[in-house]
Amino acid sequence: MQPLLLDTCAALWLVAGAPLSDAAVAAIAQAGEAGSALQISPITAWEIGLLARKGRFRSSLSPQRWFDRLRDLPGLAVCDLSPEVLLASSFLPGDLHGDPADRIMAATARECGFTLLTRDRALLDYAAEGHLAAIAC
Repeated sequence: MQPLLLDTCAALWLVAGAPLSDAAVAAIAQAGEAGSALQISPITAWEIGLLARKGRFRSSLSPQRWFDRLRDLPGLAVCDLSPEVLLASSFLPGDLHGDPADRIMAATARECGFTLLTRDRALLDYAAEGHLAAIAC
């Protein structure tokens, strides 16, 4: 099984204790049993900041403290956001829309061999086209 990368929506739901799909719960359990850390991208911090700026971030914590708590959860690791991933996000195969965060998540999953946990319909459709591995959460 490939290591798992949490899309920002998945990170939000995980921290909030929102229900996840059976497939996502099973994949997270398998990752834990294999000793594989759940990966989060630094782009998640950027997206949390944007949500807060727009008044759409629902937490009693500041965005910085929320992200600090997320990355301090046992079994989570912040993956690299390399220049290679950023360049690859500009040249993805197929037809993924222009949202920079989604493109960076897709490129990170592809370049690092991660399976993306997401509820984002565009990313799930992109995975269904065979461009990346994803599990609906």
